Amino acid sequence: MGNVISTFTNDVLGNKDATAIAQAIANKEISVQEVTEAAIARAEKANPALNAIVLRMYDDARKFGGVAKGGLYGVPTFIKDSDNVAGYPTQLGTGAFKAKTAKRNSKFVGQFLSTGLNALGKTTMPEFGLICSTENERWGITRNPWDTDYTTGGSSSGSAAMVASGAVPIALANDGAGSIRIPAAICGLVGLKPTRNRLYGMDGAELMPLQLIHQGVLTRSVRDTALFYAEAEKHHANAKLPKLGYIDGPNKQRLRIAFYNNMAPGKVGHQDADTYRVQLETAKLLESLGHTVEQITLPIDADVMANYFLHYYGFLSYMLSYWSRFTLKSNVDRTVLEPFTTGLADRFRTSKAKLFESIGIMRKMGAAAEKDLEKYDLIMTPTLAHKTPKIGHFSPLLTSEEVTKRAVHFASYTGLNNVTGSPAISLPLGTDADGMPLGVHFIAPYGNDKRLIELAYELEQTRPWATLYNATNTKQVAAV
Repeated sequence: MGNVISTFTNDVLGNKDATAIAQAIANKEISVQEVTEAAIARAEKANPALNAIVLRMYDDARKFGGVAKGGLYGVPTFIKDSDNVAGYPTQLGTGAFKAKTAKRNSKFVGQFLSTGLNALGKTTMPEFGLICSTENERWGITRNPWDTDYTTGGSSSGSAAMVASGAVPIALANDGAGSIRIPAAICGLVGLKPTRNRLYGMDGAELMPLQLIHQGVLTRSVRDTALFYAEAEKHHANAKLPKLGYIDGPNKQRLRIAFYNNMAPGKVGHQDADTYRVQLETAKLLESLGHTVEQITLPIDADVMANYFLHYYGFLSYMLSYWSRFTLKSNVDRTVLEPFTTGLADRFRTSKAKLFESIGIMRKMGAAAEKDLEKYDLIMTPTLAHKTPKIGHFSPLLTSEEVTKRAVHFASYTGLNNVTGSPAISLPLGTDADGMPLGVHFIAPYGNDKRLIELAYELEQTRPWATLYNATNTKQVAAV
């Protein structure tokens, strides 16, 4: 059994979330300098065991000027190594190309930092963010703070590890098929994938035929997620979406919520015993709170959806692998790419003509699933179909075919909302038999992120979730 890596200690950060840290700074109870040094010390103590940091920006963080009017002023954070930060390379989790130093922040990093956050560095991710665990040759293995024998999920692996361990209370994450929600579920965090284009997207994503990637954050508390979105909206608000403002608690309105029957063994979407148990427990909890809960059948063939989704991901891998001078402004050495990356690219390369057919079918299937949201206020699913796997389950040494099979049967429920653009949130509402977190996933109609945050508040208040601060003594806690 691995160690639990918790950095919560009696320093200026204590067990404070981002909101409490920002309030303490604003009230001059603690200084930005004290907070920054405490977070750096925590990160450096945790990182040897977790391997979550790829670039340190400590000197810049210590000179922090920040956005003094931002509601998160001075709160320490990390940025996933998928987005440009001025003065640093963006390496995308791979050593297959020479990353150039970014001349400016990406649009989303600009929005992210406009909230007042102070970035300490950049965090790990799998190669090009294509798989749901960071276990690569260049950066090594990113490990789960709850138990270092287990994966953190991905692709926002390092960000999740830093937040869950207590080093920082919030970190940048993004989500192309669940990469906010997967590590949130695995690491006991709050992970909201917002409505498409609520936040600025990844630079260049608007050129893609289907915009799958959504930007966001990972946090330990619902109010931190709410505060981030309220502050980010001040920098940029999409006029086509209803504004969120600061959401400060639950709504009294009772909701009609549906959740899906378990799929048959062997089918994509089949839930293991622990996962399905947590679904049923959450359904009963919702009913006890006065919500109407109904079990329904998944309206699409998940196996078919997965096949077309993989074809589109093959297109993305192909563009990064074979057209890197255009997409990355650098040459990729395809001989050092991981088997999963090349397998996806080859999948597309041998059937390029199916791209737009795949996109069309995914959109039709997404529209079919969205019809359920005309009858219900929310849809509930597990975030992941089975409990957290150990390191090696998604090893890059495995064949592309085997990793693909494992990924499809693991992250069965998250990718659909990247196609539709509807908001979805993972909340850490259960644990498996080994004490590892399990996430429950809620989906709202397009543009209705507010409903998800309001319900998240209610569930957090009714059944507060475990964090590493109050982790039980059933595991060995490392003295870090």
